[in-house]
Amino acid sequence: MTRIKICGIQGLSEALVAAEAGADYIGLVFVPGRHRRLDTEAARAIVSGVRAAVGQPSQIVGLFADQPLDEVNRTIETCRLDLAQLCGAEPLDYCEQVQGRVIKVLHIAGSSSGDAVVADLSERTLAYQAAGHLVTLDRLVEGLQGGTGQRFDWAIAAELARRGYSFLLAGGLSPDNVAQAVAAVQPWGLDVSSGVETAGRKDPEKIRAFIRNVRQCNL
Repeated sequence: MTRIKICGIQGLSEALVAAEAGADYIGLVFVPGRHRRLDTEAARAIVSGVRAAVGQPSQIVGLFADQPLDEVNRTIETCRLDLAQLCGAEPLDYCEQVQGRVIKVLHIAGSSSGDAVVADLSERTLAYQAAGHLVTLDRLVEGLQGGTGQRFDWAIAAELARRGYSFLLAGGLSPDNVAQAVAAVQPWGLDVSSGVETAGRKDPEKIRAFIRNVRQCNL
């Protein structure tokens, strides 16, 4: 079963749509300067609301990028997050000090291709996975850490999957192309944010369609 993460949730109603539709993970942004960023009070309300309303609620992931470790751990504890997704240049020893499970984002330039890129990603993915962390592969866009709606060469991800590596695929996914992504890459999971939005806000019908289209691939 392909795991699904709906990221950049900004309110409880959006979170409930995703959880009730069957999302495995819900992402809340705590990165300074991002328009989807939540304060801890809003995040706590979402976490509590999802866990109270859904029988088997989605796991809640907090997104951070190159932030002080004590700030990350304090937010995890205060908001009762299940995981932390680290979207910056955090090294392995930083991940080891996070209080909870970690998803480490590895960024891939849009122009990247070839065996050398696959070998480098394989080495880095193995290092994080050996330490017990999950990995997300996302498009590198200078000055941003995800949520850009841009994709990288899926052939790179497909080769990593063929070699037996597990990861979440992110970048440029939408209800319209997610079945193609599953068929081409065979990822462990999928991570979407802007691809299920309309005019910068989460679209309930796009969320449901994205999850439905993934589940149909798993039949």
